[in-house]
Amino acid sequence: MRIIGGSLRGRQIQVPRNFKGRPTTDFAREGLFNVLRTCDMPEGCEVLELFAGTGVFSLECLSRGALHTVSVEIAVPHVKAIRQNADSFGFRQAEVIKADVIKWLPQCGRSFDLVFADPPFDLAQLPMLPSLVHKAGVVKENGMFVLEHPDTVNFENEPDFLRMKNYGNVYFSFFRN
Repeated sequence: MRIIGGSLRGRQIQVPRNFKGRPTTDFAREGLFNVLRTCDMPEGCEVLELFAGTGVFSLECLSRGALHTVSVEIAVPHVKAIRQNADSFGFRQAEVIKADVIKWLPQCGRSFDLVFADPPFDLAQLPMLPSLVHKAGVVKENGMFVLEHPDTVNFENEPDFLRMKNYGNVYFSFFRN
């Protein structure tokens, strides 16, 4: 897995051997960052990555000029790998939190310009995630929330929904606070 843009373009990130997850493909990430670039993100932004997995979204944002990132992940090996990757790239502005996202969100107490969530596609709370993020107040005014999801879920009727884009079999729904 590699960073696809910014100052660290092409650099490989380390992924735990026992990684259990579905990392976002380079193709899908490229498309996502093309959309975000039209909104002047992530440059100069504070970013929250939920269900961080490999943490590649946060690392990609830092490579592209984000001011600060917070990656929230529950699996200890993943948390360690995200920290090690951030340290190896010299990203002191990368914060990694080991927590259950659903339990952590209501007590976060901070807000961000850009919030990205890549939950397990079989997560029971997936249909409620936009509402949980909104209620937690983690998206700043005029900030954006991006949710990666399968085609079996549609968020068009959610408040603040902007649009949905798909890249292969991955879908991103965009919400503006």
